[in-house]
Amino acid sequence: MKQSDIFRDNAENCLQLAERSEGRPAYKRYSRMADAWTALAKEQDWLDGEVPPVQVGVLRRRGA
Repeated sequence: MKQSDIFRDNAENCLQLAERSEGRPAYKRYSRMADAWTALAKEQDWLDGEVPPVQVGVLRRRGA
């Protein structure tokens, strides 16, 4: 299993905990944790070369 898949599983677990949580603070905490695990999974995919890097364009002024 790829590391990014493990991170996505952790995100899914956090979402399940959020749904079962009692109270808004716990729900928000688990939701933020899920977002963080998802971000880590995306970054790991990039590090593993599965996602191409984002192209950054250079803005040019007219007449320059």
